[in-house]
Amino acid sequence: MPARIIDGKAVAATLRAEVADRVRRLAFRPQLAVVLVGEDPASAVYVRNKDRAAAAAGIAASTIRLPQSTGQKALIAAVQALNDDPDIDGILVQLPLPAHLDTRAVIEAIDPAKDVDGLNPINVGLLHDGMPGLAPCTPRGVIKLLDGVALRGTRAVVVGRSALVGRPVAAMLTALDATVTLAHSRTRDLPAECRRAEVLITAVGRAEMIRGDWIAPGAVLIDVGINRLGDGRLVGDAAYAECAEKAAAITPVPGGVGPMTIACLLENTLTAAMARRV
Repeated sequence: MPARIIDGKAVAATLRAEVADRVRRLAFRPQLAVVLVGEDPASAVYVRNKDRAAAAAGIAASTIRLPQSTGQKALIAAVQALNDDPDIDGILVQLPLPAHLDTRAVIEAIDPAKDVDGLNPINVGLLHDGMPGLAPCTPRGVIKLLDGVALRGTRAVVVGRSALVGRPVAAMLTALDATVTLAHSRTRDLPAECRRAEVLITAVGRAEMIRGDWIAPGAVLIDVGINRLGDGRLVGDAAYAECAEKAAAITPVPGGVGPMTIACLLENTLTAAMARRV
């Protein structure tokens, strides 16, 4: 039978509605500040989408736009000013930053209590220790899309070991008692590792690398990849048509994991606001 399509748009819409309902019940309006350095078109579009989603959820969002030439000290100073502003509940520095800036140092400068992207080392440590904290948005979205999947004892394979997705997803799955393998481009016989998965998460950024014969019959496939082909089409890391013939459930690209990222950002902003103010 064809795979069940996991509709990220629908799940994200439900989550955004839940956040908006909770925000309406508050005596204050959570505030999110986004720092955008340079004029990268994709980043600019993404920030606009965040602003619109925040406004729809009742969250006040502002964007601090800095020129491409902004230096390290100036950027850190901008972040520190937001740390010190009692009205700001969440801070997000839009990535990637221009090449001359030290991304790690900027992330480390963000107050962990306001780090709604969940990338500050304090929040990373809390996540990997199984403690409450602000977790990265895309991995949170992945886990929410697996709601209803029995993860305890399940063999899960995560392909991709990035700090943004792969490693956090592996930590979250481990905390939910899945048996997790973190694979990557240098894993020996990667297709065989994927075939062992009952839950397969792909986050490698290589268009249609995961083929249909890599999928175990009945597996659940969450495709985090977003890759643009030469003809302009967006595709995931998995060859969708092939994989859908084998999987029990699969996320489309676009419309799968992507919408969950902003929805989880809104939820993180609300969580940070509640922790600071209530």
